[in-house]
Amino acid sequence: MSGTSGKPSRPYDLIATDLDGTLLRSDHTVSERTRRALAAAAAAGAQHIVVTGRSASWTRPTLDAIGYTGLAVCSQGGQVYDAGAHRLLTSITLDRKLAQVALAKIEAEAGPVFLAVGREGLDGEILVGEGYRMPGDGEGEEELRAVTDPAEFWAEPITRLFLQHPTLTDDELTQIVREVGGQLVDVVMAGPGFVEVLPLGLSKATGLALAAARLGVKRDRALAFGDMPNDLPMFAWAAHGVAMANAHPALVAAADEVTSSNDADGVAVVLELLFPTA
Repeated sequence: MSGTSGKPSRPYDLIATDLDGTLLRSDHTVSERTRRALAAAAAAGAQHIVVTGRSASWTRPTLDAIGYTGLAVCSQGGQVYDAGAHRLLTSITLDRKLAQVALAKIEAEAGPVFLAVGREGLDGEILVGEGYRMPGDGEGEEELRAVTDPAEFWAEPITRLFLQHPTLTDDELTQIVREVGGQLVDVVMAGPGFVEVLPLGLSKATGLALAAARLGVKRDRALAFGDMPNDLPMFAWAAHGVAMANAHPALVAAADEVTSSNDADGVAVVLELLFPTA
């Protein structure tokens, strides 16, 4: 939409927000202030897409709870989910043989790791091996299933691996995975305790590009918010990247702008300036 001058009548056509640590407060809610800011942007014609590392099965209850009915890019870009229709539109899987080769290379370099595996599909579970501890406060634990036989990890199509190490930091483990498995798989650090092995070439940016194309929005009209290194490709894709005050240093360094924390309504702080109400 353009005004009489030919210039766009709004600063951005698309608002892409990460979920945890960004759109959501620490109590997993969206504040009224943020809701009002998003509503003002929508009234101006901008569209909102949630872009999260969570799988669609893990994301669905939260989106239902906050009343979100748009498109959601899930599983680090591997799934595009229609929250209003409760339907998975696209899903990319990780080759299981390739994943096992990459895992063997990682363990040859770093020693044994604790493993969890995400299964494909709208109802895909997260299979958790011995020693792996799901980080956080229990959010999404209903999707977890303990596995005692390692063969079960590879029995059905999967989306990604989750790795933890008994002594290495997340950043150190991520670097090792990148060095030894970089020709086979991709890796992201999505949050404390979340080092994830993905199909090669997959990122939040690839999933966001698919979702934006469905909405007819171009990247040069997109604004992105995030807090962790897995948001780096999304920042590179969008016209403007905004890091939360609570963001990982790597994302802060790459951001065009830094806003308040997720608990201080950082998304709203930016949107209120861009889409002011009368």
